[in-house]
Amino acid sequence: MGAARIYSANSTRRKDNDLHDVQEGRASQPDDSDAILGLRTSRSGHLVATITATRMTIWQASPIVVLATSSRSVSSIRDYGPNVAVLLRPDASIAVVQTSKGFLVTYSLLVDPSNRVYQQIHEGENQSKATGANRLILEQERAGLRELNIKFRMVIRIDAGIAAALTLDNEIIVATRKPAAVQCIKWTPDSAGRQTSTELISRMAWMQKVSIIRTMVYDRAMSLAVWITSDGWAYAVQRRPENSNDPDENERLFRGYGFHTPMNSSLEATHAAINARFSMLAIGCTGGEIHVYTARDYAGSIPLSHKISSPASSSTTGQITCLAYSPDGYGLVAAYEHGWALWSVYGKPGASSFGADTNISRTNDECWLLTVSNVSWVNAGSELLLTSANDSRIWVVEMAKSAVTTCFSSANISRTLLLTSSHLIIYRGFDLPSTATISADASLWQHVAIPVIYLTNQRPIRSAVTSHDGRYVAVAGKRGLAHYSVGSGRWKTFDDPEAENAFVVRGGMCWYQHVLIAAVESDDSYELRLYSRELGLNPESLLHVQQLPSAAVVVSMTGQDSLLVYTSENVLYHYIVSASDTTVTLFQVGQLTLNGIVRAPARVRAVTWILPDIQMRDGDPSQDVAYASVLFLVDAKLVLLQSSISEGTQKYDMRVIANNVEYFDLMRDQGTLINSPSQSPPESPSGERLLITGLHADRALRDSLWFFDGESVRCWTDVEDLLESASTENDRDLPSPVSIATDFYPTSVILNRGIVVGLDSELHQRRDVHFAMFRHTIRTQLFLPHILRKCLSDLDPAAASVLALRYQDLPYFSHALELLLHMVLDDEVDANLNAPDFLMPAVVSFLSTFPNYLDIVVQCTRKTEVRSWRTLFAYLPSPQQLFEESLEMNLLKTAGGYLLVLHTFQELETSSEQCIRLLQKAKDAGDWDLCKELGRFLMALDASGDTLGEALSRMSINQEGDINSSPSDNNVLLATPRPIQIHKHHGPNGYSPGSPRRISSETVQSPNGTAASEDYFSSHSG
Repeated sequence: MGAARIYSANSTRRKDNDLHDVQEGRASQPDDSDAILGLRTSRSGHLVATITATRMTIWQASPIVVLATSSRSVSSIRDYGPNVAVLLRPDASIAVVQTSKGFLVTYSLLVDPSNRVYQQIHEGENQSKATGANRLILEQERAGLRELNIKFRMVIRIDAGIAAALTLDNEIIVATRKPAAVQCIKWTPDSAGRQTSTELISRMAWMQKVSIIRTMVYDRAMSLAVWITSDGWAYAVQRRPENSNDPDENERLFRGYGFHTPMNSSLEATHAAINARFSMLAIGCTGGEIHVYTARDYAGSIPLSHKISSPASSSTTGQITCLAYSPDGYGLVAAYEHGWALWSVYGKPGASSFGADTNISRTNDECWLLTVSNVSWVNAGSELLLTSANDSRIWVVEMAKSAVTTCFSSANISRTLLLTSSHLIIYRGFDLPSTATISADASLWQHVAIPVIYLTNQRPIRSAVTSHDGRYVAVAGKRGLAHYSVGSGRWKTFDDPEAENAFVVRGGMCWYQHVLIAAVESDDSYELRLYSRELGLNPESLLHVQQLPSAAVVVSMTGQDSLLVYTSENVLYHYIVSASDTTVTLFQVGQLTLNGIVRAPARVRAVTWILPDIQMRDGDPSQDVAYASVLFLVDAKLVLLQSSISEGTQKYDMRVIANNVEYFDLMRDQGTLINSPSQSPPESPSGERLLITGLHADRALRDSLWFFDGESVRCWTDVEDLLESASTENDRDLPSPVSIATDFYPTSVILNRGIVVGLDSELHQRRDVHFAMFRHTIRTQLFLPHILRKCLSDLDPAAASVLALRYQDLPYFSHALELLLHMVLDDEVDANLNAPDFLMPAVVSFLSTFPNYLDIVVQCTRKTEVRSWRTLFAYLPSPQQLFEESLEMNLLKTAGGYLLVLHTFQELETSSEQCIRLLQKAKDAGDWDLCKELGRFLMALDASGDTLGEALSRMSINQEGDINSSPSDNNVLLATPRPIQIHKHHGPNGYSPGSPRRISSETVQSPNGTAASEDYFSSHSG
């Protein structure tokens, strides 16, 4: 997301200085007659209609330009009333304007292909000198856009008053006020000459009570409408089929089910949105909360899925004014009286305007941050249109969406690739060292402009996919495709426009090394096409064409060379990619028919499978289908299909293993991302080695399965264990996945770095800049502490040790272990020490196997409350013993940390023999910073300075200097500090000794493995 663009069709003449203000984003307030009152988008998203009180304007969505406008006459306004709402027939052939006096004014929208608008004439330019690309652009600019004309059709009077209206392909549905009823008005009369039909609300037995319908929304893909009544109820409604033999049935036009019942006034429904991709119904409530329901069937099974809280208090946001799901179903935007907010499909917060400085927004007259009345998605979800009350401008916010929403591919999940309306945004941190991967530096984002030639002809871009190694990217628009090399920075597009327009990518794309595999539809035939990155894009350069009997729904690479193709006929095909020096071909080796298992093939979003290890190594590929366990992502359900042989016949058992899945990632599909560790685990303090099987050492997280459910990233560490538990032969519950909560949207799991990478949106405003803009920043979260904790809680320290071995070379490994200790300590500080599920002893025992466990413990004490220390040291050696061990190992700063613990536990003698010993060692080591801090510590113990003086005298140090110091330290003096005021509640840094210094899992240590320099004695010196 960036800065919002502004468009206005206001024809009012402005002064010159007002025009300058518009260009700077500070347009003067329009008259009421110029303010946009309504906004509607056609089903295809290519046309947008807006209205003011007297005028209707038709826009092209991409690029956004005005195609036609129609102003009503003074007599029309007087007779029918001013405009209040606008509707578009789904095919954008008819526009309907609702007036304040209960009239529907209809217009025909006629496209004239012979006439053009916005033609650009380049005088004096020699076309022969232009390159092929520039020549094509010049020709398109000369051609302009097709002209659209608005033609008046008729005026429809609704005597009962209009409460709400809805346009469908065949009719207009109008909800009336007096009486409360629903009228259906056909665009054209039927064969019997009838054009209207009516059903009273009082005759709809499925309605709870007679009330006026104030909101209606409809989705053709689900063939379902949502009605919201004046009493705050929400109903799922379907139109009954016509021409029934039962006369009573013909009088009943609708059937429905109530699914949202308000328990109080703040939960009354006001707005609704339908998500056909995930079969969800979103209801906006008066209190600002959004309730999301799952439509399981058409028989009234619509349970509550989840709730989305208001992004701020109701007084800050105001009431909801509009709800809209993105075309791909992955995003939900809510417009409020005082701003807007965006969430993922299952409620992960995204961008929001409620972090804006309202004073700056008012100064810059950025209404899109202050109040929003209408919102709509265009350009395949790459742009968001916003309008505000009493404002004549359309604000266009460009959205950057994950490529996973356009093409579900394991490569798109493993590498963060973003797609905007005209650019690709590639995150390059995956190819850098570990410390750079977690950097939020904007230079790690590579912005790649999609070729203008392809964009002009084929916008909007509908899908994008990257390769597993991140070297190549391919995009596909309305027709054709183009691909890009990250290394060379070059695009390849079709030279022949006819060849580009001859096919459309349908079913997805994926990369096999440098070969792009695309599922396409061409002339009513379905194919898999293989294009080489090394060759040009033309029909002659095709490496291979594989015919398909039906349209592909999903294509995906799995294993080393296996290609899975799931088709609309409910058949899963298995191909092997065979590559030689000169050719690359596909060979079908198996297929699996899923009739009766998957009811709706079009609802499958992703497919992969899991093969037994022995089959992957030594098995015949033609037998993979018989041994494979197939994973389907159907809507938001992760479905496991396992094969078994019973009485000589093969059967398949289906089980839903996860719900609310936005995406999943099977690490087998990513290849071996972690090098195999040494078979030798770390030694325990007793010197005994743990017994670890080769199976555990080999698998680790290579067989893990990850998914995101809108709240947390969840992981099954061993998919083989999951398969065994899911089998019907074993009466076992599924193992609980590891849950990793994040405060950002996670996009990728970098297995060999031990982190989850994600995105967060930040709104930037400056007083010296007259516009605000959103920026996306990279965010990270360590997942290693959570998985280690899971292993320990499952009484499997061997697996935890093997896993830790794989990550021990990371510069922030010690920080991950510190997080593990902190997480468990924070959860169990108030728990019963004798509880059977008490995890602290196992964690302490596990950490003691690492050589830096002394540092880990003392770092944790510095960042937790003092009351937690008793729980921590209940399973550790005494602080005195840890202090001695630190001195023996020359970990002087660590020993200093244990001095604080000794002092807090009142185990430190007044003479502070330990402090003097540490001071002597620090002086011998030349660590004068530590000497200074120890001197302050002694002054805190004895404000008279006697203890410090005694310590200095015993060390042969006086106030003039160190008589035994080395020549290089002659200028370093350890002066005795003057007595200071000892504060009872706060240390020198302002922290209360009893207040927590929290540690963040996003904080990563410096490359040398140590934490940032911090005063050991400042927090508790008092």
